[in-house]
Amino acid sequence: MTAIPSTARRDVTPEAPPTTPLRIAMVAPPFYPIPPSAYGGIEAVVAQLADGLVDRGHEVTLIAARGSRTKAHLLTTFDEPQWERLGRAEPELLHAARVSEHLADLRPDLVHDHSAAGPAFVRDRSVPTVVTSHGPATGDWGEYLESGGSGMSLLAISQAQVDLTPQLPWRAVVHNSLQTQDIPFQAEKQDYLVWLGRMSPDKAAHLAVDVARKAGRRIVLVGKCSEPDEQAYFDAEIQPRLGPDVDYHGEIELDHKYKLLGGAAAFVFPLQWEEPFGMVLIEAMACGTPVLSLARGAVPEVVVDGVTGFVRKEPDELVEALHSLDQIDPRACRTHVEENFGPDRMVSGYEQVYRDCLRDAAASTPKDAARDVTQDSSGQAAGFDASRNGAHRLE
Repeated sequence: MTAIPSTARRDVTPEAPPTTPLRIAMVAPPFYPIPPSAYGGIEAVVAQLADGLVDRGHEVTLIAARGSRTKAHLLTTFDEPQWERLGRAEPELLHAARVSEHLADLRPDLVHDHSAAGPAFVRDRSVPTVVTSHGPATGDWGEYLESGGSGMSLLAISQAQVDLTPQLPWRAVVHNSLQTQDIPFQAEKQDYLVWLGRMSPDKAAHLAVDVARKAGRRIVLVGKCSEPDEQAYFDAEIQPRLGPDVDYHGEIELDHKYKLLGGAAAFVFPLQWEEPFGMVLIEAMACGTPVLSLARGAVPEVVVDGVTGFVRKEPDELVEALHSLDQIDPRACRTHVEENFGPDRMVSGYEQVYRDCLRDAAASTPKDAARDVTQDSSGQAAGFDASRNGAHRLE
């Protein structure tokens, strides 16, 4: 299988250091401030990227929730963050409409859109748009991403995400990053286990409890439970499992989260879906805490089995793995994150993609543009040039 060019897996520093700063409009979702104080993986990534690009001399305008703190120029679309309406279409669409108004005034070189509604507006933009797919790109959502047109460059956050939907026009892979200097490292561990995530069958807190109980270990659950489907899952699967050996906390502040992760003997994450990346995986490892998870989605791409944790096929196999935690060096967990998921690496990856997109846009002709959207009988764009587009269709 041929992987698409992955800026997360090779040296992404341009051959010659670029001297021309770019005018970049960075569009974040409207729900949480940047950086987030608790929940908000996308917002954490956007915060690092925007600040990193400013540090490299680029002119960045961040369009995000009010209350955001950034080195970039900040524009907002609502008076307050819209977290109470997370999951509803109205704030996303209104946010996107107001983003369009901002872009008309800004006239950037390029737009980098992290919002859900952004791809629907790409065809109306006069400059290239980079879209990072932070979630699964399957089903109806995959068809939606595929409809973005030739003006959109679609980026994945893991090779696993690409492998799951090879029919999409992926341009590159850029892994998410973590600012490890903001996260305390803890080598000495206590006896408890921890699970952290959104209350959902996909994230499988109920299976984490089952694994801990079978191993005779106490587990602490920390989870977002603010939407109706999350509450329904909690009521059906978690509430009946609570007891002396299972503690539950709702959303907690970052400092508390890192303290809890750092003190845990292991982070248990028996997920039941194809995780596109998993920010909490690198957060746990940055704290020096081994990850015990299943070989779903990007987990084998992010966690090094036997070095930074254990990756297994079935939840019951994690019970046995808990008896081998003494084989994992907390420092190796931290080093793995520092060397493979640092902000500089992510910023370099996106910076390279931006310049490639702008170069391709400048080289395009009306004839090329017409050919890009002409479909042949196989459904592939006629005249698709993998080397020019920086992506390969997977076999």
